[in-house]
Amino acid sequence: MTLEGIKEAIAELPHTERTSLVSWLNAQDAEAWDRQIEADFSEGGAGMALLEQWDSEIANGESISLDEFLRRRRTPTHS
Repeated sequence: MTLEGIKEAIAELPHTERTSLVSWLNAQDAEAWDRQIEADFSEGGAGMALLEQWDSEIANGESISLDEFLRRRRTPTHS
């Protein structure tokens, strides 16, 4: 079946079945996203180098921690 055939079949579904399909597709997408994030931020993942660089910058005083960043955003500044 082609993508166009799938689209046509979906367009013919009753509203409740289309809603169910959308929910299922969203769940599939969320699970794939979770797997990707887990892979990226596990040992040897693509995101680990970024986290290690950030940790190094924080340790060297070149950056601030996420907690500090969020604290500063919540604290109003006065000019």
